[in-house]
Amino acid sequence: MPRPTPSTPPPTHDSDQVTAPTMSRGLTLLFAIAGGTAVANLYWAQPLLDFIAHDLHASTTAAGWLVTATQIGYAAGALLLVPLGDILDRRRLIPLLMLCAAAALAGCALAPTMGVLLVAVTLLGLATVSGQLLTPLAGDLADDTNRGQVVGTVVAGLLIGILTSRTISGLIADAAGWRTVYIVAAAAAVAFAALLRRAIPALPAKAHLPYPQLLLSVWHVIRQERTVRWTLVLGATAFGVFTMFWTALTFLLSAPPFSYPVSVIGLFGLAGLAGALAAQKAGRLHDRGWSLPATGWGWAAVAGSFGLAALAGHFVALILVAIVLLDIAVQGVNILNQTRLFAVAPQARSRLNTAFVTCNFIGGAIGSAAASVLWSAGGWAAVCLTGATLACAALLLWAVGRRRPLITEPGH
Repeated sequence: MPRPTPSTPPPTHDSDQVTAPTMSRGLTLLFAIAGGTAVANLYWAQPLLDFIAHDLHASTTAAGWLVTATQIGYAAGALLLVPLGDILDRRRLIPLLMLCAAAALAGCALAPTMGVLLVAVTLLGLATVSGQLLTPLAGDLADDTNRGQVVGTVVAGLLIGILTSRTISGLIADAAGWRTVYIVAAAAAVAFAALLRRAIPALPAKAHLPYPQLLLSVWHVIRQERTVRWTLVLGATAFGVFTMFWTALTFLLSAPPFSYPVSVIGLFGLAGLAGALAAQKAGRLHDRGWSLPATGWGWAAVAGSFGLAALAGHFVALILVAIVLLDIAVQGVNILNQTRLFAVAPQARSRLNTAFVTCNFIGGAIGSAAASVLWSAGGWAAVCLTGATLACAALLLWAVGRRRPLITEPGH
């Protein structure tokens, strides 16, 4: 199948040209750390749900909606703000969004009620999409020969931010209260805004479109390219089961027989750091042309991880094994999906990332909401059964979808 023709007017400048600045190791590392710090904002509350509910005199179920509200805001930000990366100077846009996120974090720290906190975390999700602008920017600055590795490294930073956020959040909250978590995060956002303003090279806009047409062009790519639709469904399903697992895990570890404090619950996030290493390796698999078969193996591992989790019962060791396997599988699938999308239309990577992140976090919002419902209905067993079923459905979709021609990949 020939490379698809973009649905938008050809850009005046293409960041893939040899005249574009290269992605150095130092800049890659800065993007990874800054993106991880940004995306961590979505998960500070996850290990603190019982803690926050008690402090604000709300139910645990109501506190569970904090994760959902943040992801809804994030999906909206990805849809409305990330496409701007294709038409605005990202050297200004990304630091500006980080400063907006800092303001929302301050609002979370000062929230007097659960209702106010829900509004604040929704605004936080909306403003904290800078990491999803850094990822396509890294793809633009990287060479064709190492784009998968560079994008994989930046995404690995985002994943480390997601996973360590639970540990950091739990430790800080246990020592100084949950509000301190948001104060520290606000200070970090301001610091990285200043660093990125100096480090990001000035690049010309890749397209010149009115804002409504820019948003519409996202839909055009989704409608015209089967590869995009197929990948978006797989990505949303992966993120949905991932968020469902981690949200329900907080309920499991907070309840008897474990009854762990928030600091201990946060430490479980460290077990998932293997997923960040998997993301970087998965980028190399794409560069070698093994994207499609590796995606299938990833989904088989997701199904297996939920099977292990169901058998874990009260055994912490098995829960840890399930966490490691699930994170390796989901994050590997995630980077393979994302890198495959970036190959569809290089001049529209921010818009493709918009579609990818929006669908992922819609799936994540559904997953976190489903975790609360499933936990109330059938506990941990219901969560694991649902996760395994969704993984098997995704594996079937992968098997059917790969039989038809997709875009040409390296080595195929």
